[in-house]
Amino acid sequence: MTTGTLGAAVDEFVVAVSQELAELSARPTSTFAMEAAVEAANISSGIIDADGRFTESELEGYLDALGNRLDPPLRLSSTQLRESAMLAGRASALVQPSVMFDLLARADVADGTRRSHRYYEGALRLAHVTAALDLVPSPAELDAIAAFRMTMLAHLDALAVPRPGQPVPHLPPTSQRPLPSRHTSIHRAPTLPARPGRTSGEQPGQATEESTGALPVHVDLPPPRFIEELLAELDQLVGLANVKGEVARLTSMLQVQQIRTERGLPTLETSKHLVFSGNPGTGKTTVARLLSQIYRAVGVVSKGHLVETDRSKLVAGYVGQTALKTQQTLEASLGGTLLIDEAYALARGGENDFGREAIDTLVKFMEDHRDDLAIVAAGYIDEMREFIDANPGLKSRFTRTVTFPDYTTDELVLIFAGLGDKSRYLCSDDAIDKVRAMIDAEPRTRGFGNARYVRNLFETAVSHQAMRLAPLTDPSDEQLTTLTAADIVPVDN
Repeated sequence: MTTGTLGAAVDEFVVAVSQELAELSARPTSTFAMEAAVEAANISSGIIDADGRFTESELEGYLDALGNRLDPPLRLSSTQLRESAMLAGRASALVQPSVMFDLLARADVADGTRRSHRYYEGALRLAHVTAALDLVPSPAELDAIAAFRMTMLAHLDALAVPRPGQPVPHLPPTSQRPLPSRHTSIHRAPTLPARPGRTSGEQPGQATEESTGALPVHVDLPPPRFIEELLAELDQLVGLANVKGEVARLTSMLQVQQIRTERGLPTLETSKHLVFSGNPGTGKTTVARLLSQIYRAVGVVSKGHLVETDRSKLVAGYVGQTALKTQQTLEASLGGTLLIDEAYALARGGENDFGREAIDTLVKFMEDHRDDLAIVAAGYIDEMREFIDANPGLKSRFTRTVTFPDYTTDELVLIFAGLGDKSRYLCSDDAIDKVRAMIDAEPRTRGFGNARYVRNLFETAVSHQAMRLAPLTDPSDEQLTTLTAADIVPVDN
């Protein structure tokens, strides 16, 4: 057995994949150990090669974990390995599914199993651990991990194999065996620690009246979820390709840093605070909610809930009261994420405006609780730049901006259809055509609500369908679940 974190990840990958291949072929597990080790070497060397830099720590880690596993063994120094250029060009292996992954995925199609999921989980763990060999993974390495993940997922999609984290439809009990995760801090949420001073009757996520001098903010804590389930839900959102990419890169960075923390290695602090800029209805709240749970799953916050607020809930009309209201909201957010909608409104009104007091309280709290709190400041693109420039403390803490573009007409039509699917409504072809025409006709000004507009359009359609069917004594199921062109009317009506 090899030693070190990369060695352990290689061992686990080899064992898991060899077991799946052995069960598939009815041959001994040891038969596939060498093939699995070569597969692990391809993945690890692909990540190392992604940025064209072959650092001492990367090469030494690679040789230690894999050198003696290969045939013939690699008995080289790190300098000799670098000079040989043996690992150059290996990144290309990550942009197409390997023969072994394809074999397991096709077996899943034939047998209704999920053998490819074990490969997927072990391969991503291996990729993240390889990136953790250096203090800070390069952007190219994080992009390579994201591309590798999407290569595997796209192949599963092409074969109609459910992705890891997606529900498994109508499979026999034998194929629904759990896929155990061996790395709690990476794949599932940590156990919620007790906060100092909490009484037995105090619920997590509540700020007490005694601590703030104001009524407590009640929040609902979500149950812990696996990281792949959350990423699968993120992937299923309509559009937002660049947003998904940013979240995936940030998630990988946090996973890598968490691996180094577990090993007692130096880490570079990665800010969890983000600016979400974009027009209303572009998915900022939905992504913030998922992101907070992702933070919990990778172990950087303890609860994973989302608290939504804005200026009206933070700023009071009297001296000293704003700090109390803001403190109350921040305390309720501990362990999760605070989403401040239209955050730029806090910076308006001049030097004597109480919004400045809220910002000062915010900055101090972020510094005092940097280990268990994330803040997302959201709003229009130009105004959010003004907000960040309003206070040096904000500028140094909100170092990453994620831009949410407006949805295209096609994407909005998909969102409309998706709302119908969730509520068991089907749209006739003429209804979809009318939805498209109405979306196209809507002015795309700053007041356009994007997905909010589509939701209002859908709810209006459901109301009109109900009025249309009300005179019928016994409408059929098809009539009750079908929206026609007659039901698609302007929201104002």
